[in-house]
Amino acid sequence: MDFALSEEQEAILATARAFGERHIAPHARAWERAGTIPRDLWPKLAELGFGGLCVSEAAGGAGLGRLDATLVFEGLARACPSVASFLSIHNMCATMLDRHGSEALKARVLPGVVTMETVFSYCLTEPGSGSDAAALATRAERAAGGWRLSGTKAFISGGGYSDAYIVMARTGGSGARGISAFVVEAGTPGLSFGGLEDKMGWRSQPTRQVRLDECTIPAGNLLGEEGRGFTYAMMGLDGGRLNIAAGALGAAEGALAATLAYMGTRRAFGRRLDEFQALQFRLADMEIALQAARVFLRQAAWKLDAGAADATAACAMAKAFVTEAASRVADGCLQLHGGYGYLADYGIEKTVRDLRVHQILEGTNEIMRLIVARELLARRP
Repeated sequence: MDFALSEEQEAILATARAFGERHIAPHARAWERAGTIPRDLWPKLAELGFGGLCVSEAAGGAGLGRLDATLVFEGLARACPSVASFLSIHNMCATMLDRHGSEALKARVLPGVVTMETVFSYCLTEPGSGSDAAALATRAERAAGGWRLSGTKAFISGGGYSDAYIVMARTGGSGARGISAFVVEAGTPGLSFGGLEDKMGWRSQPTRQVRLDECTIPAGNLLGEEGRGFTYAMMGLDGGRLNIAAGALGAAEGALAATLAYMGTRRAFGRRLDEFQALQFRLADMEIALQAARVFLRQAAWKLDAGAADATAACAMAKAFVTEAASRVADGCLQLHGGYGYLADYGIEKTVRDLRVHQILEGTNEIMRLIVARELLARRP
């Protein structure tokens, strides 16, 4: 059993970290204030292959495994988890297109996806169906030469900002088997957006409702097979949960690094903060938590790459454990900064705010525990 990253994986992590330090970290606060991420950032990330991380090389992607992809988000999130997570959502969509799209759809859409000239968002959640995603009400009905979609999606990162959306809509009866997936491109008649959501964190990501009012799309924009959309969505979420966990891990690593630097210069009672044993113990506890989270995350990613039977449960466990550990570490870092941690200038309060949502999206951590419990009960003698 080898726990070491390969030279190539070390290079992926280092490249992502260096890009974040140079192109994201200096601007993260300004982008948060502006409530948007400059569009010219995405082609720069795409030049590194980050626009289609798990898209096959034959389709123009990087062809990386899930473990490799987590390294990208871990590295980028040290600079800003909001930006890293938006890229994760785009990549989840890109992988779904590559794996399930028709040859014609892939030929038309994927080239722009991997270069990030076309930015994608993911539309599953609705105002009345969050954790109970299979209860979604958005409908898709056959129309002349295509499909007509009606409904509302909620909490959509990139709503009104992205160039296209993967939308889950009901084409059949109730439950998961009646759901299909569609590509809806910006500018399609009947597609509109709600107002900008005023969020606690991830404020650089524009988040809006996505509204479909008899929105008509070509037949070829059906993603994969009719009635298989919910299956595709859940398969996409396994990798998405790993990426969200990796983003939380990277952000917490960044917060701990900043705290170590701060404690080496800040003095109280005639001593540097890092000379107090009680505070050293707190630093040690945070490092232990992050080391455990990193191993857990990478094992889950390895299982997903290997197609292990318990990969979905492993991804759920890792998502819950890592996001909660990362939030505790970020909160501890704020406390060790004292009053300065509460100021925006030090960046720690932003990390605390950004990481809170990692326990909610891509399936709440309560749903993660439900997945784990079902797996546990199913395999008992």
